[in-house]
Amino acid sequence: MSTIETQYQQVVNRIHGACDASGRKRGDVRLLAVSKTKPAEMVEACYHMGQRSFGENYLQDALDKITALSHLSDIEWHFIGPLQSNKTRPVANHFQWLETLDREKIAVRLNEQRPEGLPPLNVLIQVNISDEPQKAGIATNDVATFAQQLQSLPKLKVRGLMCIPEDTPNEEHLRHQFERMQQLLLELQQIVPEADTLSMGMSGDLELAIACGSTQVRIGTDIFGARN
Repeated sequence: MSTIETQYQQVVNRIHGACDASGRKRGDVRLLAVSKTKPAEMVEACYHMGQRSFGENYLQDALDKITALSHLSDIEWHFIGPLQSNKTRPVANHFQWLETLDREKIAVRLNEQRPEGLPPLNVLIQVNISDEPQKAGIATNDVATFAQQLQSLPKLKVRGLMCIPEDTPNEEHLRHQFERMQQLLLELQQIVPEADTLSMGMSGDLELAIACGSTQVRIGTDIFGARN
């Protein structure tokens, strides 16, 4: 097997092992392969191993890959970077998911710009779960209000929550933040019953995230190698 095949399988095995250890079904947690800065050829190699969902942070780089891989009809593109208001149209036109929604202005623009022929854009509300001033995301106390606002936008489909937790070696701090996210998803489901996604956990903490209810982990370097 190639290096990318080996690394991809190792990540899949880690996810399966974490599901087994926490008593969850393997199918309950999906992998988002974070392909930012990586060439389309590497994405396609991963696709041929069965991966379908890919995460991109940088818009122009992502658009180039989307064009190059347009022959892969069932590939699913997630925008996972900060989104400025002047960049909403390409996301509305070319992506299936936006995982970093935290402003009503962005939501309104995406709703207005989503083409008629496409299904609603799946969105995750980004939560600043560690309450760090330099981080994007809304406060935990504002999730319900924001979710209510999004209900009036028919071309957006609220699918759940996303977070980037505190960068800390303290596992108890991380566990507390992940468990709070799980609770917030339950609260969100009272407003949006179809919200089914909790995007949390990366290479260093995926086992803990899965134990705390994550339904999607975002893995880049461990699959594709170090960033270019």
